[in-house]
Amino acid sequence: MKVTIAAVGAKMPGWVQQACNEYIKRLTGTCRLEFIEIVAVRRTKNADLARIAEMEAQALQKKLTRIPVVIALDRNGKTVSTEQFAARLQTWVDKAQDVALVIGGPEGLTAGFLDNASECWSLSAMTMAHPVARVMLAEQVYRAWSINTGLPYHRAST
Repeated sequence: MKVTIAAVGAKMPGWVQQACNEYIKRLTGTCRLEFIEIVAVRRTKNADLARIAEMEAQALQKKLTRIPVVIALDRNGKTVSTEQFAARLQTWVDKAQDVALVIGGPEGLTAGFLDNASECWSLSAMTMAHPVARVMLAEQVYRAWSINTGLPYHRAST
């Protein structure tokens, strides 16, 4: 099964690419990690931000048509613990069901995209830079997988 992190924005700094590649390399066997980037529409001083967000949502949707489970990430989404994420990941692995975790652009994801997603999760109540969100999400995919495979990476007390 494959976990896809889809995000608006391309040409990430080298440290982001390096970190994400590290987690891609670590995931082996039953779970793979990939990234899809959608180029952000250029924003000008008087840009129609709602229209831009809609254009980006459509571009994301087009790339995700073959992925059955789409989890939209939004600050108002449901909070999911690492252990809950690991349990969900195991369900997807058992069903050989691919999943996409989607990070929107500067304005976030449109209401329509959120409504059509399988679920809506929040990474944090805090706002974070998109590059940081990518790395954090990749690390959480690896952490959840390591819990499920019995690796000693996750040492949090339960």
